Amino acid sequence: MTSPSTTLSLVDTDPAELAVDAIVIGVHSTTSEQDATSGLAGTLLLATGAESIAAAFDGKLTETLALLGATGGPGEVTKLATLGTVTAPIIAVVGLGAEPRGAAPEPETLRRAAGAAVRALAGAPRVALALPLPDDADATAAVRAVAEGALLGGYRFAGYKTRPQPSRREPVAEVLVAVPDAGDAATQAEISRATAVAAAVRRTRDWVNIAPNELRPPAFADSVAEAARAAGLGVEVLDEVALREGGYGGIIAVGQGSEAPPRLVKLTYTPDGGGTGKRVALVGKGITFDTGGVSIKPAQGMWEMKSDMAGAAAVAATMLAVAELKPSVAVTAYVPMAENMPSGSSYRPGDVITMYNGKKVEVLNTDAEGRMILADAIARACEDGCDYLFETSTLTGGQVVALGKRISGVMGSTELCERVQTAGDAVGEPAWPMPLPDDVRKGMDSEVADISQVNAGMDRAGHMLQGGVFLREFVTDEVDWAHIDIAGPSYHTGEATGYWTKGGTGVPVRTLLHLIDDIATHG
Repeated sequence: MTSPSTTLSLVDTDPAELAVDAIVIGVHSTTSEQDATSGLAGTLLLATGAESIAAAFDGKLTETLALLGATGGPGEVTKLATLGTVTAPIIAVVGLGAEPRGAAPEPETLRRAAGAAVRALAGAPRVALALPLPDDADATAAVRAVAEGALLGGYRFAGYKTRPQPSRREPVAEVLVAVPDAGDAATQAEISRATAVAAAVRRTRDWVNIAPNELRPPAFADSVAEAARAAGLGVEVLDEVALREGGYGGIIAVGQGSEAPPRLVKLTYTPDGGGTGKRVALVGKGITFDTGGVSIKPAQGMWEMKSDMAGAAAVAATMLAVAELKPSVAVTAYVPMAENMPSGSSYRPGDVITMYNGKKVEVLNTDAEGRMILADAIARACEDGCDYLFETSTLTGGQVVALGKRISGVMGSTELCERVQTAGDAVGEPAWPMPLPDDVRKGMDSEVADISQVNAGMDRAGHMLQGGVFLREFVTDEVDWAHIDIAGPSYHTGEATGYWTKGGTGVPVRTLLHLIDDIATHG
């Protein structure tokens, strides 16, 4: 099941003359200081790119917008009929916040504005975006942001409704981005990249949003493998027999409680000529549904546990974009998949599990299942060989408690965690480095095994850190690694905002792709 697609192209025609169903321009709010110095108290400031539209309205556009209640606040969309003043029948004016002192808005501001506008224009088949772009070296980054925002803001999951919904307008089918020179090669390259990246994010959202009865581990593995083969990636799928014979104790333990057996999917991308020689490994948690197992979760909100495979979806979709973008660095993904169910065959608190690398783990809580399957996949990735390892997972509620629903927690090698934070800031997926204290590891000492899953006293203090400390046990010394906990940012339960729609968000696909590019360029 895939969401309706949106096409994207460049245009350098005067926005007032574009033959589209709607055109989007930007507007700034004015700060009190700007009001005092400019004599524009109570007015709005049209952003650059809207000059010809403003002229068509005889300079009265901001006055009209103010009468309609527009404030210029970030993401606010005000629509008005043009009544023939310009070619497009509708203008959508999106707020960009306060004018950044003559500079262009930040890329994330543009990304969110484009997303909000395109979503608000559902029902208009063809939309043009005439948002402000800088005229310096940052112009290509701004174009990419606008394009990504438009493609992601227009996303809608296909869903399962059996009757047409009269009030449900179709998403925008075609988006044109207004630029100074539509033939510029660098700008065209940014559009191509944005299209590939957004497709990966949308694929991630689709996988996350699919009903869990339709995406149990074998079906999820088949879906990923089919898409990966079509993209030209190397594919290896280990079923429950191969996993048991291979010694993947963590994956088997978690998956044995379900009638839908576990899988491990390995996807391989090798650049032409071998690339830089560096090797990147990606690992993503693929719990297709998490009841908590024997340590069962509360019923309230359990339906959201269909998103417990968001890390796996992000990693698999990242690989599809890697196959298209072709970075000069080798990338291999390891995607463990299991369904954590309570049954007579479930693993239990008190069990001791032999992991892929031979370590013995004492199970104290079957709801700490994600780290069990990830540990096996991380150990396999290190055994196969890699220089950098990025693992992402909806691992702990502690991430949400500490950092909220928008900021991921990142733990691991200090320098690599800083690179993750930098990449996240660049693409609008913020992450915050967290420590892995020795006292947290001490609290996970086991009387009978090498380590327990969680704090032996069942103390949830530093719960997010416990997950990182546990995973560190399975990373070999020579590998730089980062664990990205996306429990909050991977799934949006509120109303649509910016380029986020309700459900799967696609975090951290764009961060991972930025990191892969950075490693391909700088090592």
